[in-house]
This record gives sequence, structure tokens and C-alpha cells, in this order.
Amino acid sequence: MTRERSIAWRSSSRETMEGAGVRLRRAFGYPEVPLFDPFLMLDDFRAERPEEYLAGFPWHPHRGIETVTYMLAGRVEHGDSMGNSGSVDAGNVQWMTAGSGIIHQEMPKPVDGAMGGFQLWVNLPRQSKMMNPRYQEIGRDQIPVVAAGDGVEVKVICGRFSGISGPVKDIIADPEFFAVSMPPGSRAAFPVKPGYTAFAYVIGGEGSLDKAGAAVRNHDIILFSDGDAVAAAANGTGVFCFLFLSGRSIREPIAWRGPIVMNSDAEVREAFREYREGTFIKNR
Repeated sequence: MTRERSIAWRSSSRETMEGAGVRLRRAFGYPEVPLFDPFLMLDDFRAERPEEYLAGFPWHPHRGIETVTYMLAGRVEHGDSMGNSGSVDAGNVQWMTAGSGIIHQEMPKPVDGAMGGFQLWVNLPRQSKMMNPRYQEIGRDQIPVVAAGDGVEVKVICGRFSGISGPVKDIIADPEFFAVSMPPGSRAAFPVKPGYTAFAYVIGGEGSLDKAGAAVRNHDIILFSDGDAVAAAANGTGVFCFLFLSGRSIREPIAWRGPIVMNSDAEVREAFREYREGTFIKNR
């Protein structure tokens, strides 16, 4: 018998400022550790005014984590210490594994006056924190869109839904990452592996995400209890859109300072010492 997940924790993303002065909304982050394990942070940088984001995120290091950028509009231009450069355009995904260390910059730019997207941080387990850095750059045409009945559409970025696999592969946390769109009055169910952390972030419309039927709306972040599936329903007030993610917990100590996430304070101090001394990058 299917055990439907209920809402274990709910909040609304909060306004904050990051980078060189980018105004964004943080769905969860350091204060919520370890509730979302293996996920560390989710930022929503949808914005209407260029002055809220053009300062961007100048050169900075990462170690011990993965960063996942998913764009809805505009683009993020990026460059890094490995010699990579380019842009993450609307509908595209960049899954960057920082591993042993990477230094990069990310600069949001509008296209036709619009810019907006999300960045997720995923922790790496101790045995993988010093792995070689890598990228998976995924174009929107590579992301399958699964019709789930009632007009529901599920973009499968990572993991599997209804037998269809997403293009992002070989991620240690065994995550699923879906972008879901549900027309008014529609319903859908999302199977989840028991014991895996699962959450949703609402990005448009109004609906419910458990059998209790409590309404959730734009900017709401929902963490689910354990179980086999999440039941979603769209209310009659526009298209209900949300990001749905799940992943295997790591259950290890977390030492987190800025863009560095390790298992101990000593490892974090070592990372910043190497950054100051110019020995941070291990693979060129």
C-alpha cells in the first residue's frame, strides 16, 4: 500500500542579498541544516529590475559541493578556473560539481527585459568532497517533458518519472529534479524512494501538495515526511507550477563557511588558506 507523504515543514522564502549585491529569495539554507540533507540551499533569483541582479556573483571559490542552476528567463554568463566559459540560457540547466575546488563567476543578464532562475546547492559526502571538478551542461531541448494526464507536464531534469530519465546523470545523491506545471483542477502523484529527503518549491499558481489539501502558493517551500509518494492538486486559479526534488541523505557532519562546505572546521580553514596562498585549485 502506498504511503502518501505529508507536509513536515513549511515556510516562505525570505529576501536576502548575495554576491556583489544581488537581491534574491532564499527558500532554505544554513539555518535549516540538516533538515534538507543532502540539499544545502535553494535560492530564487527571479527579478524584474536589472539593478537587483546585474552586480552578479564575481569570482569566488567552491569546494565540497555541487551547484545546480536552472534558468526560466534571461541567462547567466559564467567563467571558471578550468578555462570554461559560456552562458546558462532560459530553460537550460548547469550541474556543476565543485569537488576539490573551482573558482568561478556567475553574472545574470536580461534577455528581452526578463531574467530569472534558481540555484540549488547539493552536499557531497566525505569520500567525494575532493573529487575532480566537472560540469554537466544541459540544453532545454535535452530535457524530456512527460505528459502525466490532466494536462500536467513534468520536465525531468534528473532522475526518472513515468519511466523517462532526465539528462543529468551519475549524481552521488541519487536525486530527482522535476519542474512541474499543472493546469487548474488537475491532479498528479510523484513517487519518491522511501527514506529519501523530498521537498517542493512553488513558483506559480496555487494548489496543494498533500491529502490535507492546505493551499500553497508562490515562494512557499515544503519539506515532506517519509513515504512512497507525494500527491499534488492544482486549484482553479491559474497554472500551478513547482520544483520537486528528492535525494539520498548523507548524514555526515557539516562545516559550512560561505562557498565552502566540508566535514570539519579544520578542513574549511585549510580550504580558505589554500585560496589565499594560490594552491586551492587541484586540477587544471
